[in-house]
Amino acid sequence: MPMAVRIHQPGGPEVLKYEDVPVPEPGPNEALIRHKAIGINFIDVYHRSGLYKVEQLPAVIGMEGAGVVEAVGNDVKLVRPGDRVAYASPPPGAYAQLRVLRADRLIVLPDDISDEIAAGMMLKGMTAQYLLRRTHRVVAREPVLIQAAAGGMGLLLCQWAKHLGAVVIGTVGSPEKAEIAKAHGCDYPIVYNQEDFVVAVRKITRNRGVNVVYDGVGRDTFDRSLESLGMLGHLVVYGQASGPIPPFDLSRLSPKSNTITRPTLFHYIAQRRALEKTAEDLFDVVRKGAMRIEINHRYPLKDAAKAHRDLEGRKTTGSAILIP
Repeated sequence: MPMAVRIHQPGGPEVLKYEDVPVPEPGPNEALIRHKAIGINFIDVYHRSGLYKVEQLPAVIGMEGAGVVEAVGNDVKLVRPGDRVAYASPPPGAYAQLRVLRADRLIVLPDDISDEIAAGMMLKGMTAQYLLRRTHRVVAREPVLIQAAAGGMGLLLCQWAKHLGAVVIGTVGSPEKAEIAKAHGCDYPIVYNQEDFVVAVRKITRNRGVNVVYDGVGRDTFDRSLESLGMLGHLVVYGQASGPIPPFDLSRLSPKSNTITRPTLFHYIAQRRALEKTAEDLFDVVRKGAMRIEINHRYPLKDAAKAHRDLEGRKTTGSAILIP
């Protein structure tokens, strides 16, 4: 019987259990995938901890993977057995050797994109695409602030924003991470525990503030992210690694006519054509060398708990993957 990592109750990394699981045959419009690599993302932590509810327990978590199609159900025309595919899509279920998923959520991989690279970039890379090209369309020379700029998501945002010609400002937790962010397109890395990043942003932008803040940290950075915005600035909260943001008074936005949004990738790629276009844009910037996908951490699937501890402990940079 194939192996998977499941949770039987929400909690810390210790609730991740490596165990035998049954895998159903693919039904109509479904495909059976044998994973070669599995992406690790903060949304997995949210599902494990109970911040985001799973439909029923026990549950296999994980939203991103790459592998080979082993079988397809009736009426499947988009993929066929033997195709190399990748995905970043609900429902959870990626932390497994084998899984069944809707075929229209799969993207056939080009020959020049490896399984590991795909598993390390589909969710974060497509998130970068919609954040920079759709939620707020970044243009040349505009100042942007990226929180946690040396993290897996932050490094992709820095590179793509720099490719678009933006003035990229980022927050990081150490001088070592500042060097990493700088090497990936961050013009002004700010070590937030050594320098007030709001003051630094004001200095860099000549007191105007930034046009947009991309904040995946959440509770710990929200107020200061809002302070970093300039007139008509846009706060994009796409994650909450430090915890959910408490309710706040909307009138706080009025002094500078700021806007705030809490977008989700899966709404932006719900339609098949939108999914294909998002993936095409991602593959294009990777091919051009404008965005390097660095798999800096590899864990055996059975060590998913250690991977989560490292992720939550901010011990990772770049992308991390599980190997079945």
